[in-house]
Amino acid sequence: MDLAPPLDDLIERVRALRSEPGERVILGIVGAPGAGKSTLARALTVALNESAPGTAVQVPMDGFHLADVQLERLGLRRVKGSPPTFDDVGYAVLLERLRRDRQRTVYAPDFEHAVEQPIAGSINVEPSVEMVITEGNYLLLPDGAWPRVRAACHEVWFVAVEDAIRVPRLIARHIQVGKAPEAAEEWVMRNDEANARLVLASAAGADLTVTMQ
Repeated sequence: MDLAPPLDDLIERVRALRSEPGERVILGIVGAPGAGKSTLARALTVALNESAPGTAVQVPMDGFHLADVQLERLGLRRVKGSPPTFDDVGYAVLLERLRRDRQRTVYAPDFEHAVEQPIAGSINVEPSVEMVITEGNYLLLPDGAWPRVRAACHEVWFVAVEDAIRVPRLIARHIQVGKAPEAAEEWVMRNDEANARLVLASAAGADLTVTMQ
């Protein structure tokens, strides 16, 4: 994983973030679909825990994706992954609680990519955890509850990657979960790339741009 700034510099920047007494540091990582947000969040979390075990936990925005049964009910199945298919209020409330509540264990949802469904209560954030790294597409959007998500984060970093790398990676991901190659390409170009344009339009609100290759 090639990064600019390098990973060591990014780790030092995270360590330099400061919260109010009794609060946690919340770092947000945002980027277009397939940009490598989860990869970067995982690398930071692992590195922070290697030097101080139990310091950091990764909590993805994708845990707040509406389940397919709700998408079918709402008529949103064909735009799965777009902003209306997430519980933005629930995500904002969780981040606000994670930032301020260090008195008890907080449970957060995860997302199981093999079945493309959210899994409730999969992640435990203990009171001793000092940093939460959260990643997703829409942390910088200006409407809905997304500004509350942004406000809950001490910093938000934007992951930039060339489309020539990102788009084939995204198509391959859809194939891995069972879509035929033609269907995967159609989904990406129709749906994911429309979402990518929304994300890119919000990138100016980031505190730092991380270039990934």
